[in-house]
Amino acid sequence: MVRRAPEVVGLTVARRVVLRPEAEDDALDVRRWYESRREGLGREFGAAVDALIARIVANPLAFQRAYGEMRRAVLAQFPYAVYFRVTDEEVVVLAIHGRQDPSHWRSRS
Repeated sequence: MVRRAPEVVGLTVARRVVLRPEAEDDALDVRRWYESRREGLGREFGAAVDALIARIVANPLAFQRAYGEMRRAVLAQFPYAVYFRVTDEEVVVLAIHGRQDPSHWRSRS
């Protein structure tokens, strides 16, 4: 998973990524499930999540709000989304979730 310290890039600040333990567990569980379906598919899922988190860090406000201050970025290749909130210095990843009941992760904010 992507983790970075804040750094100044031109006139913008690159926010540090914080993965809540629950979000990291979500990603690992889904990655294992995909890997059990086809060798290498779990690795593809992990790479897709990493790429999406990099896009989030680059422009977090480009993603729509899902619930209160929580935002959602949808993976193109898999039926999952990254749920996160933004502070001045951090992007806090709260959940990596599919189409299951959202009450499962909403309390993580």
